[in-house]
Amino acid sequence: MTNNDTQTILRNIPGVDYLLEKLKNDYDFQYIPLSVIKSSIRAVLERVRKSIIDGDEKTLSDNIQNEKGLFHETIIHDILNHAREIIAPRLVPTINATGVVIHTNLGRSILCQDALERITQIAGGFSNLEFDIKKGKRGERYSAVEELLCDLTGAESAMAVNNNAGAVFLSLNTLAREREVVVSRGELVEIGGSFRIPDVMEKSGCKLKEVGTTNRTHLRDYGSAISEKTALLLKVHTSNYTIEGFTASVPLSELVLLGKKHQLSVMEDLGSGSLIDLSKYGLAREPTVSDSVAAGADVVTFSGDKLLGGPQAGIIVGRADAIKQIKLNPLTRALRIDKLTLAALEATLNLYRDEADAIRKIPTLRMLTLPFEETVERANKLINDIKLKILYKSKNTNATCNMANSTEDSGKNNVVVGYADLASRTGGGSYPEYSIPSRCVTIESKHISAALLERKMRMYKPAIIGRIDNNRFIIDTRTLQSGEDQIICSALADILNRK
Repeated sequence: MTNNDTQTILRNIPGVDYLLEKLKNDYDFQYIPLSVIKSSIRAVLERVRKSIIDGDEKTLSDNIQNEKGLFHETIIHDILNHAREIIAPRLVPTINATGVVIHTNLGRSILCQDALERITQIAGGFSNLEFDIKKGKRGERYSAVEELLCDLTGAESAMAVNNNAGAVFLSLNTLAREREVVVSRGELVEIGGSFRIPDVMEKSGCKLKEVGTTNRTHLRDYGSAISEKTALLLKVHTSNYTIEGFTASVPLSELVLLGKKHQLSVMEDLGSGSLIDLSKYGLAREPTVSDSVAAGADVVTFSGDKLLGGPQAGIIVGRADAIKQIKLNPLTRALRIDKLTLAALEATLNLYRDEADAIRKIPTLRMLTLPFEETVERANKLINDIKLKILYKSKNTNATCNMANSTEDSGKNNVVVGYADLASRTGGGSYPEYSIPSRCVTIESKHISAALLERKMRMYKPAIIGRIDNNRFIIDTRTLQSGEDQIICSALADILNRK
């Protein structure tokens, strides 16, 4: 193609004003903001000009013999796609087929129906967020959940901030600023996002005093570290890892007695923070918040969106005078929760008044306590549904589907739908290394690799997030919600039968 041909094609590129006028009455653009249309036009025209100048064969082929009309339609189509991409939400629903119940990357705990309904009620109008209706004057936003938290944990007082990192930071800043905090070296944890206890202590204005060793810390280590500079004894629950073998740690109750002896406050960061002893439902024993309060901790902090199963929040419970000091800290305002979080938290906590209700209605607890036998039923149903859906979609193709166990070879079949008994995980920094038996659905295809299938499922709308094991695409039924199995069936049928 000559330089004259290139110049001719460049002259065929429509102008911004021409395209704006043309798109004014185009139905596809009716609900797209004008600012987005303009920016999309400029972006697409710039890309087209560059392609032509660079000699891109596809762009040039669209303009052979100066087919101006076709050229313009192609540009309009590209503008529409660009505009739709700009206005499309970035935060979108996903289907969690990974088996990780509290999946940090997928938003941690799913809110219960009661919480969703309360959010809708509160979000749609005014509320008494900081207004005492009985007294007719300004109130305290923590009052919505304080009494509830005290009833459920046995604490004298309680409050909530935006997350547990904020709760730890605020508590340390209030109780021990510019003074020493004694903590076991084996409890200087790091969780996701590089949240490290030593860093939080430094930013809160405290001075870290490490005692003991990585695997063994004794009461005498704490005692030897106490001086006139000491303000607080800190215990951190290692909720995201375990140390086994030759180990020793000091029980909270013993640390509390040492604190009383030296007139020092004792704080425990529980991290995940469960309100129910889940060992009775087949899980490992984890300390509950009420255990820590009963042991005498002055302040206990924990998350709202982990084992509690509520919204993101950092909850602080404990002795009334300690909580009062924390509430009066000017930083509390910077870390406070909003009305929607408060509404969701209150609704979630209300369910804990009846343990059976909490287990049944809070999705996180329901998934964690789901019996293995129920995952078997779910897997069997999903296998049959997938098989029927794929065969129905492939009636006019040579694709076939075989229901098999995870060890059977697919032979000449295109798709093998099977099962495997694998491990689900709690996730969210809870129950380190603890696995929950679960029956999973496995997908193998003769014509598509597990890695490619995983990617295509991930790019589906809605995104379906699974995992790969032994070159098979895995769907863990434990973390699937109502109706999601049918979406998965449709996605697999679309992807596996696509020519």
